[in-house]
Amino acid sequence: MRVTENSNYELVKENVRKSREKMETLQTQASTLKKLNHPSEDPVGALKVLKFRTEKVNNEQFQSNAKNAEFLLNSTDHAISELADVVVRAKELALSQASDASSNDHTRWGVAEEVTQLILQAMSIANQRVGDRYIFSGFKTTTPAVDSQGQYLGDAGQQMVEIAGGVFVAANIPGVEVFNTHPKQAQATLVTYPPNSMVNGQVEVNEQNVNLFDELQNFRISLMTGDLGGIRDSLEHLDQMHGKLMMVRARLGSRIQGMDSTQRSLEKHNLTQAALISSIEDADMAQVVSDLNQEENIFKSALASSKRLLQPTLLDFLK
Repeated sequence: MRVTENSNYELVKENVRKSREKMETLQTQASTLKKLNHPSEDPVGALKVLKFRTEKVNNEQFQSNAKNAEFLLNSTDHAISELADVVVRAKELALSQASDASSNDHTRWGVAEEVTQLILQAMSIANQRVGDRYIFSGFKTTTPAVDSQGQYLGDAGQQMVEIAGGVFVAANIPGVEVFNTHPKQAQATLVTYPPNSMVNGQVEVNEQNVNLFDELQNFRISLMTGDLGGIRDSLEHLDQMHGKLMMVRARLGSRIQGMDSTQRSLEKHNLTQAALISSIEDADMAQVVSDLNQEENIFKSALASSKRLLQPTLLDFLK
């Protein structure tokens, strides 16, 4: 087989090109600390990295949603705690005024003034806002939850927030469920007092709904009129209302705990994804430096050997 000068030149050029190309790749890895700088270098790995990064962005949004929802629920819990304190104080006053021996017209009128302040305080708590959103108004976040008479102005809407893929949690509790012991009856404006109603030939027993603001107003009126029976009834109803508020706080606590658990799970998932991304695209610098030194030696050897191979003479050109 005849080896021409031209073929020698092409061989040297190809070897030098390959060596320089490898050195360029290693140099890029050393400067970027990444072994995956272009999708063409590892299409499968690039697809995995893209998927992991998309999941990371989604998880960060879920975490942001959960934090906002948790802040709203914590604010709601704080407001309900304040309402519970109002009810406890009203119960104390009702207990102190429930008998003739412990009260008279003057004391009842004085207590009625304090109950008036409790009503105003309860309305103020019910109309609390986070930013420009009323927390107890359901979907009607721009509308106060109650008016000056204690009538509910919101709706029963629950604002669902996605805190993980396909996992939704209500970020609020509508006021109709907070201010009433039987919210369904409050929504349907059913008659809650006897007599019982007939439905399909059967007697339907309606449980009495206790509304926080109505009960405080009834308690105030009973004090002003000296109605001891009404005061005792108010004591019982306020006790029911306090139990309802504690139940709502327990529900809030469960939601907040669930969101905390979900956020911790997302954080662990993000750490795992970060480790997987690093294993795919991050360069092993010790290996890169070693390979780069080795390739430099190969390149120098290729150049040195080419000097010996490419030494043309007049006889070489005549072949």
